[in-house]
Amino acid sequence: MLSRLTRSQALAVCALPVVGLIATAVFAPLPFSVAQPGMTANVLGENRGTPVITISGAPTRDTSGQLRMTTIEATNPDAHISLGDVIDAWWRTDQAVMPRDAVYPSGDSVKEIERHNEAQMRESQDEATQAALSYLDRGDEKIKVDLELADVGGPSAGLLFSLGIVDKLDGDGSGGDLTGGRTIAGTGTIDADGTVGAVGGVALKTQAARRDGATVFLVPRAECSDAKSELPKGLRLIPVTTLKGAVESLVNLEKGTGSVPSC
Repeated sequence: MLSRLTRSQALAVCALPVVGLIATAVFAPLPFSVAQPGMTANVLGENRGTPVITISGAPTRDTSGQLRMTTIEATNPDAHISLGDVIDAWWRTDQAVMPRDAVYPSGDSVKEIERHNEAQMRESQDEATQAALSYLDRGDEKIKVDLELADVGGPSAGLLFSLGIVDKLDGDGSGGDLTGGRTIAGTGTIDADGTVGAVGGVALKTQAARRDGATVFLVPRAECSDAKSELPKGLRLIPVTTLKGAVESLVNLEKGTGSVPSC
């Protein structure tokens, strides 16, 4: 003989699969990384007791002000990110949820990712040096540039490296500092021909910049809207597409002459 379930028993039995699905969704790992504002470093100064930019083969200037490269910190590629983590980060302005593949190459181990980022950093440093010396028409001189920045990988500091080299060798071109004594921050890749490229994570980088005292932020023009989305009070955005344009904008800002673009 078959027994008949009561209404409450039937509802309880039907609810079990739904509860199981919800629990699985909440606690199962998801293919995302959670990022937040990272460290910044003044490329005109020292990082962990070592000068970030060392130039030999040419006289250099004493500089004032700062040029701060910016970073984001993301969860490790093997970190367990649940739906709860995603929902929590979604509503916070100091965190962002990003596809893991957008932060880390898909399928790579932590060691492989570290090697990949280190290789990108070395390539970025070489191109930043070429771009700066070419801009100054000093590419045929025997000038050696060493760039040291511990525990930072990837190509996104390229623009700031180039600006630091220009400031140390030539300043604003007429005896003044490229920074005008300000704390300037920014981000952007750079090619040897001086083209500035997008990097991602700019909304978090603006927060890191303002936290560390910056009042001006150089952003790849293509990422203006992202940079404005969570722009901290007191931080001015200057969009750039080339090293030449970035230098001209900073000189115009310093001297109060000429136009300075905005997002």
